[in-house]
Amino acid sequence: MRGLVLTAMLLGAGAAQAQVADLRSTTQFRVCADPANLPMSSDDGSGFENLLAQQFGEWLDLPVSYSWFPSGMGFITKTLRAGTCDVVMGYAQGDELVQNTNHYYTSVYGLVTRRDGPLAGVDHLADPALRGHPVGVVAGTPPATVMARAGLAKDMRGADLFVDRRVKDPLGGFLAGLRDGSLDAAVLWGPLIGPRIKDDPDLQFTPLLKETSGPRMFYRITMGVRPGEQEWKRQLNSLIRRHQDEIHATLRQAGVPLVDDYGKEMLP
Repeated sequence: MRGLVLTAMLLGAGAAQAQVADLRSTTQFRVCADPANLPMSSDDGSGFENLLAQQFGEWLDLPVSYSWFPSGMGFITKTLRAGTCDVVMGYAQGDELVQNTNHYYTSVYGLVTRRDGPLAGVDHLADPALRGHPVGVVAGTPPATVMARAGLAKDMRGADLFVDRRVKDPLGGFLAGLRDGSLDAAVLWGPLIGPRIKDDPDLQFTPLLKETSGPRMFYRITMGVRPGEQEWKRQLNSLIRRHQDEIHATLRQAGVPLVDDYGKEMLP
């Protein structure tokens, strides 16, 4: 009887694994993405994650297709878990909703200021120079926690973390505030803001590499695949390893600030 139960369990596990494997397309590189999350992704294909997806498609010799859904609650459930796509580009390492590949870049939060502004020389959030100056920050992000602990809560000018970027542009609001003087700084995620100001003569991005307390300011970025799809993950990991220099080149050209795996220094 015990042998029959064990056999049934093994058969059930095998069927579940086959069911997971069957979800992945072998004729397309199917990507889950936000249609209005520039500079990362856009349904017009202009985001840097779109460019990376195209490169991965070429390395796999597969055409790229998309399952579009706004970032935020329900994104993974409605796309990757529903089987409408097979990979999420640009996923932070450690999230339990997906299985992470190896990371393909590491980036950092930073302080965006006017080059000639009063906070142009600030490079850490505990700097007393920040006090009394209006600073934009996205609610719920690690820098918001560090700033609150540093006594800067009254100086923070917040924006929501999850918004439908088809109708709202909180980063655009921060940039407008920096340009018109209603903000003296904004603390933002490098891949979101770096490409938007890389050619701006008036604004600069200073990476927060000197923080010593609170949540870390740097994160390793992976691709997300469904739990159980080990062969698919290994295939993507192999591509990341073999094409790392090309991946970094695409990110640098886009203006994404890159740091080493420990968040200690900027990569050239």
